[in-house]
Amino acid sequence: MKKLAKRGNMNERIDVVLRKFRSRMTSYPPGMCPLALYRSLLHISMNQSCGKCVPCRDGLSEVDFYLKSILNGDATQDTLKLMEEKCKMIASTADCAVGVVGAELILDSLKEFEDEYKSHILSGRCAENVQQTVPCITLCPAHVNVPGYIAMIKEGDYEGAVKVIRNNNPFPTACAFVCEHPCERKCRRSLVDDPLNIRGLKKYAVDNANADSVNTPPVNVKTGKKIAVIGGGPTGLTAAYFLALMGHGVDIYEEHDNLGGMLRYGIPEYRLPKERLDQDINAILSAGDITVHLNTKVGRDISFKEINDKHDAVYLGLGAQLGNRMPMENADAKNVIPAADFLQAVANGNAPDLTGKKVALIGGGNVAMDAARTAVRLNAESIHVFTRKRDDYTALQSEIEGAMQEGVRFRTLLSFLNIEVDKETNEVSAVWLQPEILGEYDEYGMMTTEHSSNYPYRFKCDYLILGVGQRSDVADFEKEGVPVNRGRIVADETCTVSDTEGVFSGGDCVTGPSTAINAIAAGRVAAYNIDEYLGYHHKVIDETVIPPSYPNPCVPTGRAEIEEKDPFERRTNFDHVELSMTFEEAMREAGRCLRCDHHGCGVMEGGRGE
Repeated sequence: MKKLAKRGNMNERIDVVLRKFRSRMTSYPPGMCPLALYRSLLHISMNQSCGKCVPCRDGLSEVDFYLKSILNGDATQDTLKLMEEKCKMIASTADCAVGVVGAELILDSLKEFEDEYKSHILSGRCAENVQQTVPCITLCPAHVNVPGYIAMIKEGDYEGAVKVIRNNNPFPTACAFVCEHPCERKCRRSLVDDPLNIRGLKKYAVDNANADSVNTPPVNVKTGKKIAVIGGGPTGLTAAYFLALMGHGVDIYEEHDNLGGMLRYGIPEYRLPKERLDQDINAILSAGDITVHLNTKVGRDISFKEINDKHDAVYLGLGAQLGNRMPMENADAKNVIPAADFLQAVANGNAPDLTGKKVALIGGGNVAMDAARTAVRLNAESIHVFTRKRDDYTALQSEIEGAMQEGVRFRTLLSFLNIEVDKETNEVSAVWLQPEILGEYDEYGMMTTEHSSNYPYRFKCDYLILGVGQRSDVADFEKEGVPVNRGRIVADETCTVSDTEGVFSGGDCVTGPSTAINAIAAGRVAAYNIDEYLGYHHKVIDETVIPPSYPNPCVPTGRAEIEEKDPFERRTNFDHVELSMTFEEAMREAGRCLRCDHHGCGVMEGGRGE
């Protein structure tokens, strides 16, 4: 028994080490050499070998030798061929998964990073585009200088923090409330404890310095050029902001009563209070020569040709505000509504009365979670969310947890079959769902499913919300010659629309439904490329000075989370659910930043992370 106890104690200690190692894996910086990454993963398999079968015991060591010679620049094409043949032999003859998985890992790398292998063999170095960078700046789609504004917060300069954010993103407030914070994914603080709460710190900054009270950068000399921005959502307003700062005149055409796009009409009040969104919009409109045309739909109130003829360039930032319906019978029945349409109706003051109703919701994305939590606040008796597989829950984990806390129920491994309606009222009465079982993973590592032998499942409901995606309203533009493919405008990475002079486009109408920060990033890219198209090379004036970095003791410290109101309180109204960080929390959290813009793998010229 003592031996068993000692073994158990050893396993616990190993588990502690593995947890720390997992943190090192998650903090691998973007831009690192993929071959070095794959070699470190190969070592994991090598360390697990029991040594009983030759392919695993000796074969993986030989593969490691080949890979090391490639990294050192000592290999030839013959080395690459020998390594591939060795891996195929190991994958087909090893006794267990240790050898098989290790060999297949390297075979995958040969397919995925063929150019990288070629560069190491022919040039003895990584490919030109491989360079380790500051993780949080790189993974932010708008490339905001995250360490810079966190340093400003640490110094108590909240206005300065807002200015640093606005150098790349004119929506500091909206993103502080709803951004999916991809910047945190590979935060190098994970080497010590947990990633920084970057969104929480941004929220602390805008809670202490309202965006419309912070001066925007000085405007460049007027150019006399006019640009039309069609769509007053995050991507259109971002483009307008930067173009105005460059000295151009901007006309915004928006079909709704107010600006904001899906930030206003798609995100519920409890997540983003609209008076806080207006602070960002007020600041944007004060940035220069911007004229807004509300309740103006292109194709109804004015033609695209007329706009194009009157302006030197056009930016199409239409968004994706039209909810999809299922291509099946009864999809147009009463009380069946796409999630995006449902949220817009609530935002416009036309919320349905769900008191006493049983609500079914199909889908697991962020829009679906917003719809589910909104239904809770409209007094629905129950809300059930159905998805085919766990991979379909693409919403932020915090949103799923918030929905659970508020009483939303979740069911998975059920595929949607059809809608049953009451013949007299034509209202939905039930949905039919087919039980599924999990199958093999596909080439992208996603679960696949197949029908179970269990009978279809009938679920009674009074209201059905379809959270199955959105689409853009591009029909009128397609008629005017704007290239469209499968409901999306065809534009390249510079936001230039194919075969259309002076027309640019970006955001959801090009990529399909995505996040606000991706739309914002596209608007900024478009603004700079429109400026180049017009013959200029403007730069937005940046007057901020980032504080110097100080040594960080790297003492493991708990991450400060954003607290929320009690679920039983917040489910009764649309009041904002998050609470602000305290001063002590914000200072401690800002002090955890390792300032990777000055230290480590991502040092940038001048330490600014630009």
